[in-house]
Amino acid sequence: MKFAVLDFETTGLSSDKDHIIQVGLALVDETGAIHSTYGSYVKPPVPIPADITRLTGIKDADVASAPEIEEMLSELVPHLQGAILVGHSVEFDTHFLQAALDRSGYLPFAGRLLDTLELSRLLFPTQSSYSLSSLTQSLGITHDRPHQADSDATATAELFAFCLNKLRGLPMFTLQRLNGMFDPDRSDLGWFIAHTLAWRETQPFVHETDLHHFRQFAMKVTDWGEEGTDRDREKDAAAAMEILREMSFDEYVDQVRDNLRELLPAYEAREGQSIMFREVMEALQDDAHLLVEAGTGTGKSLGYLLPSLYYGLKESKKIVVSTHTIQLQEQLRERDLPLLQKVLPMPFQAAVFKGRNNYLCLRKFENRQHMPEHALNREDAIIRGGMTVWLGETLRGEAEELNIGGRNKDEWDIVASDAASCLNRACPWFRKCFYHRARFDAGKADLVITNHALLFTDLRAEHRLLPAYERLIVDEAHHLEDVASQHLGQKTGHSALAIPLQRLWKDARTGLVPQLISAISATSVVEATEWVEKLELITPKLHEIREAWERWMEALYGLLAAYAAADESGNLTLRIKPEELPKEWESLSVDGNNVIQLLSDLIRPLDKLASEIRESTDELTMQGMITDLSGVLKDLQGIRTDAQSFVALGKPEFVYWLEGHSQYRGRSVWIYGAPADVSGLLKEGVFDRKSSVVMTSATLTVDKSFRYVTEQLGLDSAERDGKLKTALLPSPFKYREQALVLIPRDFPNIKGRDGDAKFISALTESLAEAAKTVGGRMLVLFTSHRMLRTVYDPLKAMLEPSSIQVLGQGVDAGSRSRLTQQFTNNPASVLLGTSSFWEGIDLPGDTLTCLAIVRLPFQPPNHPVAEAKAEKLQAENKSPFMKLSLPQAVIKFKQGFGRLVRTTTDRGIVLLYDTRVIDTNYGKYFLYSLPGPKMEHLPTAGIPSRIRAWLTPDVNVEEGAPS
Repeated sequence: MKFAVLDFETTGLSSDKDHIIQVGLALVDETGAIHSTYGSYVKPPVPIPADITRLTGIKDADVASAPEIEEMLSELVPHLQGAILVGHSVEFDTHFLQAALDRSGYLPFAGRLLDTLELSRLLFPTQSSYSLSSLTQSLGITHDRPHQADSDATATAELFAFCLNKLRGLPMFTLQRLNGMFDPDRSDLGWFIAHTLAWRETQPFVHETDLHHFRQFAMKVTDWGEEGTDRDREKDAAAAMEILREMSFDEYVDQVRDNLRELLPAYEAREGQSIMFREVMEALQDDAHLLVEAGTGTGKSLGYLLPSLYYGLKESKKIVVSTHTIQLQEQLRERDLPLLQKVLPMPFQAAVFKGRNNYLCLRKFENRQHMPEHALNREDAIIRGGMTVWLGETLRGEAEELNIGGRNKDEWDIVASDAASCLNRACPWFRKCFYHRARFDAGKADLVITNHALLFTDLRAEHRLLPAYERLIVDEAHHLEDVASQHLGQKTGHSALAIPLQRLWKDARTGLVPQLISAISATSVVEATEWVEKLELITPKLHEIREAWERWMEALYGLLAAYAAADESGNLTLRIKPEELPKEWESLSVDGNNVIQLLSDLIRPLDKLASEIRESTDELTMQGMITDLSGVLKDLQGIRTDAQSFVALGKPEFVYWLEGHSQYRGRSVWIYGAPADVSGLLKEGVFDRKSSVVMTSATLTVDKSFRYVTEQLGLDSAERDGKLKTALLPSPFKYREQALVLIPRDFPNIKGRDGDAKFISALTESLAEAAKTVGGRMLVLFTSHRMLRTVYDPLKAMLEPSSIQVLGQGVDAGSRSRLTQQFTNNPASVLLGTSSFWEGIDLPGDTLTCLAIVRLPFQPPNHPVAEAKAEKLQAENKSPFMKLSLPQAVIKFKQGFGRLVRTTTDRGIVLLYDTRVIDTNYGKYFLYSLPGPKMEHLPTAGIPSRIRAWLTPDVNVEEGAPS
C-alpha cells in the first residue's frame, strides 16, 4: 500500500480561478516511513498576490523560471498512480489537482482520499488546534517552513505516520467501536479504519495493562473510592498535623523558601509575597475578611496557597479556592499544586471541582453508542469517535480536556453529567463516574479548587454541591460581582427551549420519545399499549410548543427592532421597565403565557407517565431513558419558571431585559433577569456565612483605595465591624525603569463624525510609525469593534512594505488563543484586540514591546444593569459617573496596562491616545492608579524618536515633558 502526501501553494482559494505556484509530495509506505519526496515551484499565468507572498514567502521571481503546470504534472502524475492521496484538508489540494489535470488533458484522480485534519481530530481529540503548524509543534514534528509546499508535505507525511501508529495502537474495543461508526463503503476514512482493524486482528494479542475494560469500553480510570484510599488520606492528615504542631508559621515559610531555592535556584523572596503570606494567615486565624491587591509578578497564587495549607492542615479546616477562569484553575492544578507538593514539609490532598456539566456522563455516552451501525454522518462520527478515543486516555473526563466548539459543543451537551438525569448508585457506571469521583475527591481534600460560577450555583442550591467549608479564597476577585449577578439571575434564549425539545423528538427514530415507544413496544408489560398511546400523543404537543415558542421569540424580536438601536455589531438590547411598559407588552404577554401553559400541559402528564414506567420496570436501559426524560423535563420546568418571571416581571429587585441580533431575528433572542445590586446577596450568602473570605486580584483598587470594591461586594458592615482587612502589595517590578507611558498631548479628540475621521486618520498613522519603530511586537487595545475594523485595512496597507503583519480580532479568523499564538510565533506583528484582550493574555519578554491603548475603557452606560445601578445612585444623590462608571473603567484600564510588564526583565512602551487623562479632572484617577511607570506627554510627531531613545538608552534624543 502506497500513500502520496500532497500539498499545493496557490494564488488563492478557488480551484476554478486560482493557480498552483508550488507543489510538495512525500511518498509514504504502509509502515509510515517516507521513502521519497518531490517538490517544485510552478509558473502561474498571473502575478502572485501580495497577501500570498506574505503568507508563503513565495515571490514572482521565485517562479519566473519554474516549470509550467503541464511540465510539473508530467513529473507528478506517475507518483500518484496506485496511491492513496493524503493531505491536510485534502479536499482543497484535491480540487486544485483535479482542475489542473482536467486543464492539461489528464484523466481525473480516482483513488482514495485521507485527510490528516480529520484523522487528527479523531485520534488526538485533546489538541487545542488542528492547524498543521499547531499539530507539528505539539507532536514534536520538524516543520521549518510552514506554508511552503515541500515543507508542508513532509510535515503532513510525518503527521500521517503519527496518526497511522496511533490508530494501529488503539485498544481493541476502541478500534471496534470506531469501525461501527464509519461506513467503509461510503467513506475512505471508514475503509481505512476497517482495513486497520482487519490488520490488527492478524497480530499477536497484546494485553493492555494500563487500561480497564468495562461494558466493552477501554478506559484508563479505575473505580473511585477504592478500599485503602481513605486510610491513606487519614494517614497523610495525621502526618501533616504532627509536623505542623511543632512548627511556627515563620519556620514553615522559611523551610518552604529553602526548598524552593533548592528546587528553583532562580527563586527569590519577594516583599509583596511575604506580606501576602502574613496577611492571609492572619485573616484565616482571626476569622476576618481580606481584600488584597497583588500585581503581576507578586506570586499571588503561592501567596494564598502556602498560608492556606498551613492553616487548614494545622486546624483541620477545609479551604476552598475559587477562580474566575478555567485557565487559572488549570494553572493551579498543573503548575502551582505540584510545586507545593514538592516543597511543603508535609503531605496534603488537593482536588479540582467544577460545575457538573463539565464532566462526561458515561451512561449517556454509552447510550449514544447504541445507534444503528453506520447511522452517523461523517462529522458526528468524528466527534463521537474522538470522544471514544479520549475515553481510553482521560482520568478526569472533563470538557476542558477536549477541543470543544461548534457541533462538538452540541454533542458534549447531550452527554454531559447533570443532576436530574443521574441514576446515582443504581447506575452501572457509578464507580467510574467522573463527576462523583471529583465530588468524592473534593469531600476528602484539604484544599478544593473551584470557580466563581460553581460558587454561586452552590449558593442557589442551598450549599448542596460543594463540600462544607468556612474559609474561602477568591482569586480574580474583580469578577466576583459580575459572576454573582449572572448566576443569581436568569437567562433563557431561543435555543434554550429548542435543544430539550429536540432531545425529546428530533425525527421518527431519534429522540427520547420515539426511543421509549420502541423500547416499551418490545416489552411484555401489561400497561405497554397504554403507555405507547400516551407517548404518541406527545409528538403533536411538542410541535405546538415549538411553534408557539417561535411565535413568541419573533414577537419579542419585533419589540427589540421597534425600540432598540443596533450597536456596531448588530446587537440589540432593550430594558423592560414595569413602570414604562411598551404598548405591545400585553399582546406579548399573551404569547408568553401561551408558551407557559403549553409547557405545563406537556410537563405534568409526561412527568406522571415517567413515574409510572419507573415504578413498573427494573430494566436498566428503560430506567436510563426515564432518568434522561426526567432531566429534560427539569430543563423545561426551569425554562417555564424563567418565562413566568419575565412575563410577570415578578421580582422587584431584578432588572429585566431583552437581547437579540438584527441578522438572526427571533432565533437570536434572549430574555434576562438579574439583581441590580448583588451586595446584599453577597453579604448574606457569603460574607455573613463564612468565617473568612480572602479576595485577591491584580486590580481591586481605584486611586489606591478599596472603597469601590468594598461597596459593590457588600463589605461595608464588615469594614465597620473591624472584620475587613485590606492590603495593597508593593510590586517586585521597577516600573519607572521598565515601562514608559507616552501621551500625545496634541492628539485629536473624538467629537462627532468629522472628529472621528480625524481621530482614525491620526491614530492609524501614529500606530504605523510606532510599529515600524519597534518592528512589530505591538498590542493595540480598542473599546470598539467598529473602530478596530476601521483601522485594520489602512494600517495593514501602511505596514505591508515593512513586512509587518496585522492581526485583528473578529477580522482574522481564529479564537483569542489562536490569534495570540500567531502573534507570539511572528514577532513582526501588530495585534488589534477589544474587550477580551484587556486581560488574561500573557505576552512576556520580547513578545510584546509596545502596548497602545486607544480609548479609556468606559463601559456603555445604557446596559440595563448599569442603568439600574445608576438610577439607584441618583436616587441616593450620588454621582453614577464617580461611583460606578469611573471605577469600573479604572480597573479595566489597569488590567490593560498589566499586559506589558510580565517579568522583571520586560521593558516597553505604553501609548495612550486618549488625552482625557491629562485634559479632565478625572484623568488623574487613571494615571494615579498605575504602579509607578515613567509618564511623559509630548507631540504626536515625537513618539517614534522617544520610543527609540527609551529602547536604546545610549542614544541621546530629547525627551518629552514628564507628566
